Amino acid sequence: MRITSLVIVLVTASALVALGQEGTLQEIKHGAKKTGETIKNGLETAGEKTKDAAETVGEKTKETAETVGKKTKETVETIGGKTKEGAKTAGRKSKKALRKAKTEASEKHSTDQAPATPSPSDR
Repeated sequence: MRITSLVIVLVTASALVALGQEGTLQEIKHGAKKTGETIKNGLETAGEKTKDAAETVGEKTKETAETVGKKTKETVETIGGKTKEGAKTAGRKSKKALRKAKTEASEKHSTDQAPATPSPSDR
């Protein structure tokens, strides 16, 4: 009877240990499931925030590109206008200088002309 009692006590103790381990395993499983859900929620939130940030960056980049494009166009138009004005002014000044040079050359030519008949001293 002693052996039987000992076997019953050992079997009962083993059963209690096994039940205790199952409870612990269930708690571990539950904790792991909660942790997984928390990580999943965190990743979803991070994904949404990343998407929002990317959209904002995209909008700001587009706005900046449009502004730079407008400013560049304005600058090109301004430079083009000033270049055109400068070319006109340079053209006018060149024509004026050319006319002046021609006038001076013709005046000098008319004063430097030798008489058609040789003078008696030149002979």
